[in-house]
Amino acid sequence: MTVRTRIAPSPTGDPHVGTAYVALFNEVFARSQGGEFIVRIEDTDRQRSTPDSEAMILDALAWLGIEWTEGPDCGGPHGAYRQSERRDIYADHAQQLIDAGHAFHCFCTPERLDELRAMQQQAGKSTGYDGRCLGLDKPEAEARIAAGEAHVIRMKVPADGSCAFADRFRGEIEIPWAQIDMQVLMKADGYPTYHLAVVVDDHLMEISHVLRGEEWIPSTPKHVLLYQYFGWQPPEFGHLPLLRNPDKSKLSKRKNPTSLNYYRASGYLPEALLNYLGRMGWSMPDEREIFSHQELIDAFDLDRISLGAPVFDIEKLNWLNGQYLRALDPDEFMDRIAEWAINRDHLKQFVPLIQERTERFIDLVPQLDYLLGDRRELSAEDFEFKGLDEDGVKRILQFTLWSMDELPVWERDRLFEICKGLADALGLKIRDFLSPLFVAISGRRVALPLFDSMALLGADLTRMRIRSALDALGGVSKKKLKVLEKEYRNLVDSAGGDA
Repeated sequence: MTVRTRIAPSPTGDPHVGTAYVALFNEVFARSQGGEFIVRIEDTDRQRSTPDSEAMILDALAWLGIEWTEGPDCGGPHGAYRQSERRDIYADHAQQLIDAGHAFHCFCTPERLDELRAMQQQAGKSTGYDGRCLGLDKPEAEARIAAGEAHVIRMKVPADGSCAFADRFRGEIEIPWAQIDMQVLMKADGYPTYHLAVVVDDHLMEISHVLRGEEWIPSTPKHVLLYQYFGWQPPEFGHLPLLRNPDKSKLSKRKNPTSLNYYRASGYLPEALLNYLGRMGWSMPDEREIFSHQELIDAFDLDRISLGAPVFDIEKLNWLNGQYLRALDPDEFMDRIAEWAINRDHLKQFVPLIQERTERFIDLVPQLDYLLGDRRELSAEDFEFKGLDEDGVKRILQFTLWSMDELPVWERDRLFEICKGLADALGLKIRDFLSPLFVAISGRRVALPLFDSMALLGADLTRMRIRSALDALGGVSKKKLKVLEKEYRNLVDSAGGDA
């Protein structure tokens, strides 16, 4: 058997460090066994999936040094490698399930399902579909479909018993069928859900091992059941431990930079970051901390995966990156600096901002210092503005951060629209609203144009600086955060989502 593994990211945002972590283990395992690693794009979320996000993900994985033999960029014998290009395949397989009595058409409206969920929650029950359309006979279902009534396709789930499946790292896992919902397989728009598409694709692409995050354990019975319904042999499952913050909470952009773009823009070497990810839940047989990609492949053994929560500690990563930097010879060190930021493609982005403001080249450094490096450390005194108390400053920074967390495309005009909408909703002049943001982003009250600066820094660096500014003000307590979140949601709702 040829070992074939895959990573299947959803192109709905920045390339996530967790995606790279899972991709790395899949790649090194396949290559250690003389097998193949593929990339598949799961873009069935038509509202949030973007070509730009897909391009960033592929570029970031390649920057890290992860290699694949099949994918949307290079093709292969099992294509297409974007789910949006495989809709007919999913429709055919969904129909097979209906014909075999393993799935059914459901005509319940979103309003009816919302009401059902609310009733279940009020009664203290677990939420899930109640099977209302399960008993519809075929002629009635076909008539309603012919009349154009909106519907989805759901899978049938056994009422009794449990699903037992083997996990490479955890042994046998058993989950009662009562905990498994009658999953939607095909949405009303004709696109598959993840659960149908992942099973069909993994089978047709001959995936032998599915190594993914442990958050997918509760969904595995749905996938095992679909394999049984189709009469297919399932792959071997192995659920990797989730990356954690130093406080053991799940790694998230609200606490730490999670985008690979952040680490690339900040001057981390890809080989250092890849080395660090290789230590997340795994260790070399000789316990050494520094090793190359090829050394990781040569020594890799799935049985050395540890289920203890791996901590993604930036301070430890900084140390490791420093080891790599100091190991470079002087010429390569200079080359890597130029490759990082001091190159024509990167610098030409700054020219429209600085050329008209420059009289001597020596003037460039104080203009660009916060864009090419870290801005200075801030204190609460930096945020003393006339007409704005500390709570007002925190409100501006936190509301802006939440708005930017929801931004699908990072672009200067859209950033301005967000801030202008928030300023109007809060009854503030735009200049007053932006004052704390100038300090948070640049470390000073007068700097290059704010929104151009944000666009050049990128989403993760910008958000990181705003979070750092909130920390300089003493942070926001959990109690206060709940109050602000309610206020923010009311503000957004009253503004029709434009704030």
